[in-house]
Amino acid sequence: MRNRVTSLFKIEHPIIQAGMIWNSGWRLASAASNSGILGLLGAGSMYPEVLREHIQKCKKATYNPFGVNVPMLYPNIQELMDIIVEEEVRIVFTSAGNPKAWTTWLKERGITVVHVVSSLKFALKAQEAGVDAIVAEGFEAGGHNGRDETTTLALIPMVKEHLKIPLIAAGGIATGKAMLATMILGADGVQIGSRFVTSEESSANIAFKEAIVNAKEGDTELTLKELSPVRLIKNKFYNEIQELYKISPSVEQIKELLGRARAKKGMFEGDIDHGELEIGQVSGLIHDIKPVSKIVEEIVKEFKDAKLRVSEL
Repeated sequence: MRNRVTSLFKIEHPIIQAGMIWNSGWRLASAASNSGILGLLGAGSMYPEVLREHIQKCKKATYNPFGVNVPMLYPNIQELMDIIVEEEVRIVFTSAGNPKAWTTWLKERGITVVHVVSSLKFALKAQEAGVDAIVAEGFEAGGHNGRDETTTLALIPMVKEHLKIPLIAAGGIATGKAMLATMILGADGVQIGSRFVTSEESSANIAFKEAIVNAKEGDTELTLKELSPVRLIKNKFYNEIQELYKISPSVEQIKELLGRARAKKGMFEGDIDHGELEIGQVSGLIHDIKPVSKIVEEIVKEFKDAKLRVSEL
């Protein structure tokens, strides 16, 4: 199908594979792009030279467009941005920060800029900053999330009411039916994260992938709001957080429990008990691990079938 999102990124289907830390390396991004959607590298878990390596390998693995997701809270962001420009990446998704900080700089260098938000307020700020599109991510999403707990079902129509630029829905989307639902609500496309974590090409540890496949309804929860809200699978580490909350801890005490590299320990190294296991509520709908190409094929087919059924109502 052709619409504002497929035209903006020059892709076949209006689907973006989210650029997730410890999951979205060059194998996942290139496989996504080769499947007719937009693949994103997750720069949040990469040192500058590691990002360069992944960009170069992605270029060799696909001739199709791909981009980089850059969380703006990282201290070496200037190095990351310089590498993106040097390596001639043409699409950047920014998140976790003020879009005014980098949008103009990137656009002056010929880069398409998309910003990820979790509220109408920040969607309007991003539009004002001059971004080319918005990802509006609902409370259901995995990883770091908004504090307001606005669901995708509520967020998308509220943002659509005020937005002039393309709108991409995220949060709780893993199927073609969910894709259609959010597009009926006003989205021009979707960003999907959790479903691609359990792809064969994801850089997530197999133990983490299996934990997602085994997850049921209610097995995730948004926590650590005092730092940066994150949705986690409930495990021993999550239980330790809940025990700490019983004493009304200070931010310093929470940081001490969190420690360093907790997300890497869980998602990349596979420490299912003591790692941070970031995934969305939709994990309860994910039942297998398969290639990206098969995941995309199934989502697109279900989208088309659902669209036909809706037209018959």
